[in-house]
Amino acid sequence: MKKLLFIFTILFLVSLPVFANAQKVLKIIIDGDINPISAKFIVDNIDRAEKGDYECLLIQMDTPGGLLESTKMIVKKILSAEVPVVMYVAPSGSGAVSAGVFISMSCHILAMAEGTNIGAAHPVGIGGKQDTSKVMGEKVTNYASAWMRGIAEKRGRNADWAEKAVRESVSINEKEALKIHVIDLIAKNEKELLEKIDGWKIQLPDSVKTLATKNATVVLKEMSWRYKILYKISNPNIAYILLMLGIYGLFFELSNPGAVVPGVVGGIFIILAFFALQTLPVRSAGLLLILFAVILFILEVKVTSYGILTIGGIVAMFLGSIMLFEETPGFPFRVDWGIALVVALSTGAFFVFAMGMALKTRMKRPTTGREGMVGEKGVAITAINPEGDVKVHGEIWKAVSEERIRKGEKVQVLAVDGLEIKVARIGENRPA
Repeated sequence: MKKLLFIFTILFLVSLPVFANAQKVLKIIIDGDINPISAKFIVDNIDRAEKGDYECLLIQMDTPGGLLESTKMIVKKILSAEVPVVMYVAPSGSGAVSAGVFISMSCHILAMAEGTNIGAAHPVGIGGKQDTSKVMGEKVTNYASAWMRGIAEKRGRNADWAEKAVRESVSINEKEALKIHVIDLIAKNEKELLEKIDGWKIQLPDSVKTLATKNATVVLKEMSWRYKILYKISNPNIAYILLMLGIYGLFFELSNPGAVVPGVVGGIFIILAFFALQTLPVRSAGLLLILFAVILFILEVKVTSYGILTIGGIVAMFLGSIMLFEETPGFPFRVDWGIALVVALSTGAFFVFAMGMALKTRMKRPTTGREGMVGEKGVAITAINPEGDVKVHGEIWKAVSEERIRKGEKVQVLAVDGLEIKVARIGENRPA
């Protein structure tokens, strides 16, 4: 028994270093735009990797670009990180485009999967178009290219290509990127990546770290449900559509008090839209133009303008939609003009339809109440001279007439006075 206990003790002591030295790699996935939500998610996980004694932070990314301020926040954090940051552009078919190029180039290690691409970081002007001012266009391009060159030089990568990616919007695949030293390696999968970077020495701000990732445990940190919801609706097109659906819902509720469902749904959409808009660079002028367009559409229903208010509303809504978000130098961030045009025309068409229905209702003869009784036909169930009873729509009414009407003759209602109606014999029943 003592020998058995001794053997277990020895085995336990021998295995302690193994457990103590178990290596971990923290992994996050960015699949979409670079915005304040994804920026905060990356920054928070760099802090988590520093405090959690991880070998490195592995970022798997596929992005079409995003906001300049969010990109700057991420790049600054990576360049000053006390833990190695490994960028892996994956899976196949993915790309690091626009803002993704700046972030990728700032990482300590940059790897790509097969069938991926990187590049196309040329700056765009306001509204997603090239700036018509040559001087302003040059300023934006010079700023972005100098920033990109500085990042590439700091990481020892191809600074000439990095500058061309900004100035000429060049884009290359993983094989070309490896050949001209834009990236550090190509890896078919995550396991191969961790095996290849095992033993690499990474220069950190205050030290040099040798990576031990070959048999490391990968800890995946996913976005919380709150992050996921906010990240998805922070897309400018989705935030815009939520805003418009919210406006429609509230308009329906105000137009038809007691409908409940449109008001509840509209309120939810409005709250979600404002939740998303607080993370986006919103222009007050664009928002005011959209609200002004809604006012014009409502006035079209109330006032006869022969379509002038509707046309003005469509124009105001389209302009407000494409102006809704502030454009940042170097990165396109706006509502798609096609979506804006469809929404503006659909809204105009809806209000024109509503206006037509309202006018039709106003011009239509009443079918209920006192006014609705006038002109209706019935039959005398007693002789009327000058008073009697008639049956109209299955109801028996006290009736008066200026002429003698026999029982069974058809009559027509001329007027309603309280609970009494005035009738006359229908033409074909009149005596010759």
